Amino acid sequence: MVSTTLLFTTTFLVLCTLSTAHPGLMLTLVNKCPFTVWPAIHPDPGHSALKGIGSVLNTKTSVSVPAPTDFWAGQIWARTGCRNAHKQFSCTTGNCGGRLDCSRAATSTPVTLTRLNINRNGPNNISYYGVSLLHGFNVPVTVIPLIKGKGKCPTVGCSANLLQTCPEKLQLRSPKGHGPVVGCKSGCAAFGSDKLCCTNHHSTSQTCKPSSYLSSSRKHALRRLRIGMISHRPLMHDCLSPRKLQIFFCH
Repeated sequence: MVSTTLLFTTTFLVLCTLSTAHPGLMLTLVNKCPFTVWPAIHPDPGHSALKGIGSVLNTKTSVSVPAPTDFWAGQIWARTGCRNAHKQFSCTTGNCGGRLDCSRAATSTPVTLTRLNINRNGPNNISYYGVSLLHGFNVPVTVIPLIKGKGKCPTVGCSANLLQTCPEKLQLRSPKGHGPVVGCKSGCAAFGSDKLCCTNHHSTSQTCKPSSYLSSSRKHALRRLRIGMISHRPLMHDCLSPRKLQIFFCH
């Protein structure tokens, strides 16, 4: 069982840098899933809430907002199976404490996260973007930079629906037990071992080893992924003046 879950027991972390120039960067969220998602944005401590995204994104629709002109860091994810019953808002995946606005509450797991660091380093306007499976997987997410300048501006993320191949012990089902698979937990969340969570004796870059397992049928769908629970130095790219970052759900 361990060998069949190696793909899901490590962190998949993408950190790709780009440099921006005025006019400012536009952020576009696109829902290509065959169902409605509820986008969520959670700023890092010390950063303001990012307004204008809204709370509902129907299938085959998109929304665009200008990115902050100052340094901003935070996370974006898609919530699924949301409902508002008896004045209580909740979601099957990506729930943030029963809140419609996730700016003050982090997500529950499993969930596919997009990380953004925008307009870093002051006048240089250095930014980076990434997709992480540190907290598991709920929907495919791909980040595509548009109107590229010079340099390397990679597409990053995972376009495969990993729910279809999620090992049984990592599956989140709704309704619980007999419903369809709606999320795939990380190995750390499912088993809690030091080896999978990179804790105690496995807490260093020497002892926390990434998995070498990637199903050959899935390699094409996992773009620019850095594997391992330990945060390594970001993958660096010299990308000049992209005007838009498109975040696709189910691309």
